[in-house]
Amino acid sequence: SLGFQDVLSHGSTSLVTSYKTLQGWSSDQNKWNEKLYPFWEEGDPRWKDCWKGGRVTAKLDTDSPALVGSNVTFAVTLQFPKCQKEDNDGNIIYERNCTQDPPVSQDQQIYVYNWTEWIDNCGWENCTSNHSHNVFPDGRPFPHYPGWRRRNFVYVFHTFGQYYETTGRSSATFSVNTANITLGKHVMSVSIYRREHSAYIPIARASAIYVVTDKIPIFVSMFQKHDRNISDSIFIKDSPIIFDVKVHDPSYYLNNSAISYQWNFGDGSGLFVASSSTTSHTYTLQGNFTLNLTVQAIIPVPCKPVTPTAPLPTSAVTTGAPSNSDSSTAVESMEDNPDGGCHIYRNGYYRTGISVVEGILEVNIIQMTNIQMTESQAENSLVDFVVTCQGGLPTDVCTVVSDPTCQVSKSVVCDPIIVTDECLLTIRRAFEEPGTYCINITLADDTSQALASALISVNGGSSSGTTEGVFIFLGLLAVFAAIGAFILYKRYKQYKPIERSTGQAEKQEGLTAYLSNFKAIFFPSSTERNPLLKSKPGIV
Repeated sequence: SLGFQDVLSHGSTSLVTSYKTLQGWSSDQNKWNEKLYPFWEEGDPRWKDCWKGGRVTAKLDTDSPALVGSNVTFAVTLQFPKCQKEDNDGNIIYERNCTQDPPVSQDQQIYVYNWTEWIDNCGWENCTSNHSHNVFPDGRPFPHYPGWRRRNFVYVFHTFGQYYETTGRSSATFSVNTANITLGKHVMSVSIYRREHSAYIPIARASAIYVVTDKIPIFVSMFQKHDRNISDSIFIKDSPIIFDVKVHDPSYYLNNSAISYQWNFGDGSGLFVASSSTTSHTYTLQGNFTLNLTVQAIIPVPCKPVTPTAPLPTSAVTTGAPSNSDSSTAVESMEDNPDGGCHIYRNGYYRTGISVVEGILEVNIIQMTNIQMTESQAENSLVDFVVTCQGGLPTDVCTVVSDPTCQVSKSVVCDPIIVTDECLLTIRRAFEEPGTYCINITLADDTSQALASALISVNGGSSSGTTEGVFIFLGLLAVFAAIGAFILYKRYKQYKPIERSTGQAEKQEGLTAYLSNFKAIFFPSSTERNPLLKSKPGIV
């Protein structure tokens, strides 16, 4: 007679010779009821007729890797042939308006398997003798929870020399605790049977690899504001990098644990210990660095009983099996807590290389100037943007023209540029239609990019209109200057010449840029359509 190991091993020989019992699982040395649950080898011709309309496949997923002591979850989903699906009663029906044969009437539902009708007309107990049909392969009866008669599939899972049985519909999910599972990779397999009148028919098999580890599974994502490609591990000097640590703990095993994060950024800044999963660090030097992170969890657990004759220890250390990681042998430590409880330590490790280079840190638009045009050019308005940047020297410039909310892009123009000394350039853009626009200017190199934005109002019309607007602006400025001079004279009455300093020059230039922006907003002229490249030296 067949045993569960013969049926569920799928031709492979288990390497497990001894194991600890998993809660709710049974040994695969038990006998298998082959009469009620027939077993077919791969390649058996009966597989072709096990399901109407084609072959059913099964997909088995897992949330592995799992930290030892936590739960690992498995989910199996049945995938039916084309145009078939499960209805609310657990029956398999043909979808309406599907091209697969047989054609489905709009007035009458056609079933692949109408198990509800069979149960209602026949009755589960009346169609089988002495209730022998509603049992699992090992003879144990189905659990009689609500809706159990509508679960038309039997799932038998197998791993680590043991099996688990359950009934379900077109999908099933279950979890198993890993405390008694050895560290390393293991295979979970599942065999699925469907209901039939006198027996259960095998319809699909599936398997998945899962991992049990004594290292906390962690994932680290990195973000930097001006980094052009966050996946290449190349970052920018003098700009903070945000590190976000995700601990893979889907069963919430570490919910009541104290977790700490120890960082070594590899640049000589020393060790940094934090309780938050998110931190930032700024590299001030260029070069290649090795980042090391250790995540430690202090997990509260029940204390083990102490033998009365033995001396009362202050700590007990158990060495676990080594894993495949490049860290040292794991150590599980159990110690007393101040509250009288006990806890164990688990660590997780992350290590990666980082390259730090010079990059563009900041872009500023310091001046916007309307360009005078001849009568023949009156249909276009030109604006010069004077742009400066900090950090590295750019190799590309892109100008994006959007609506006033900066949400809807209207045009994008990108050009290569050559900046050899100082990051100061003039970008000339041509505008055709009047209106208010959001201008985004991006300077970039191979590894970084930075953005500056401005709001510009563009009026249509000829060049004479533009010139008139400038004259009005300058006239008002002269009036304001005269009033200001009169007030200053009345207040101080004496004139004292002061030597102009460098700081004052910078303030005056800043005022010029500010007034230029003020003029561009209140006496605007244009909007972008096409770039006029290199119309004069130094202009993009």
